[in-house]
Amino acid sequence: MNLNRRELLGATLATVAVAGAKPVKASDVFSAPAIHVSGKPVVRVLGTHVTLQEDLRVRAEADLGIQLEFTPGGSAEVLHRASTRPESFDLYEQWSNSIRVLWQAGAIQPIDRTRIRYWDEINPLTRVGRLTPEAKIGAGDAPNELLFIQPDGTLGGQSTEQISFLPYVHNVDSFGYDASFVPRGIPYETESWAWLLDDRWAGKVAIVNEPTIGLFDLAMAVQAKGLAEFGDIGNLSEAELETLFQILEDYRRSGHFRGVWSSVPSSVGLMSRGEVVIESMFSPAVFELRGRGIECVNASPKEGYRAWHGVMCLSSRTSGSVKDAAYEYMNWWLSGWPGAFIARQGYYISNPQRSREELSEAEWDYWYEGKPATTDLQGTTGRVVVKEGQARDGGSYEKRFCNIAVWNTVMKSYEASLRHWNEFVSG
Repeated sequence: MNLNRRELLGATLATVAVAGAKPVKASDVFSAPAIHVSGKPVVRVLGTHVTLQEDLRVRAEADLGIQLEFTPGGSAEVLHRASTRPESFDLYEQWSNSIRVLWQAGAIQPIDRTRIRYWDEINPLTRVGRLTPEAKIGAGDAPNELLFIQPDGTLGGQSTEQISFLPYVHNVDSFGYDASFVPRGIPYETESWAWLLDDRWAGKVAIVNEPTIGLFDLAMAVQAKGLAEFGDIGNLSEAELETLFQILEDYRRSGHFRGVWSSVPSSVGLMSRGEVVIESMFSPAVFELRGRGIECVNASPKEGYRAWHGVMCLSSRTSGSVKDAAYEYMNWWLSGWPGAFIARQGYYISNPQRSREELSEAEWDYWYEGKPATTDLQGTTGRVVVKEGQARDGGSYEKRFCNIAVWNTVMKSYEASLRHWNEFVSG
């Protein structure tokens, strides 16, 4: 996909409109140059609530002796801000499907991988596209194809000394369901994306409000239910988009969907209040709901997961001592403790063996090996999220990442998909 500047601005503005974000004003962003407070460099980090968490900020500041300013927001909102106002941030944290937009906008600069202290520890998932030779790579934008900056300035999978993002947090997503209402299925056998369109749950279904994510949840649901067949689920044509949204419009008009959500807390609220019994879901929401006593299951669809990879990018405007501090923060993320912290909410890190030292044997066996917990396990808030004897939905890290159907992707038909998505969620 290749967007010119006008198309890019139109696409990102449309994305914000889709997500219901407020227009970005000059007063809404950090437009001033990077500053120093009390001799400490200030690194401004723009991203989502997935990684911009207070516990992480406090620990990083203590470990690094820098000041961090976190600005979290919805994924569509922060992508628009980053792609149009690179002077408003120093580091950007989101998902790999945002890379093409940011790179073509000139909003991010190359990262020197020789300055990434633990580069040699990063596992094959990001660098070559799969954890094992037998694993499915999955349709769409596998992150290894976006990682390396090629000699001609494009992004590709051929290893070079410059990278477009730091590989760090990642996971596979599907949908969550309340097993006190939806009968529990068998992972990889009976659980299916088609459940999102099951008439039994009409009016009790919610979808993530992000066209490069929620669209794939629905496309896989339509295909799994046998309502349409797509040639390449990661690269739908405009004709296939027309077919997809004609089908979805019938469901929307019948009241099948309760609504859409734009943040993990919103998805938690919908299920905890009983407004939905099945919905697109991210891992932290599953464990937050379990901590509240709700029997939430993270489905393992027989068709495969929708996968994502976190990206940490360096603003094209960041330089000097702030740039040096930004590199230290990137290295800190791969230093062990952060990976262990996010493991406790169900996420993985690109060099897991270093984080293993920060996890108990019971935690490592549950979160990474897929073994039953030998004791109750706490999440990041200190609340018990795993009971003794429970095994992680979907099994081990390797098993989950060997079953990828599609990656979060900005398709060639991106602009058409934005138009359809906007009409769908606003109808």
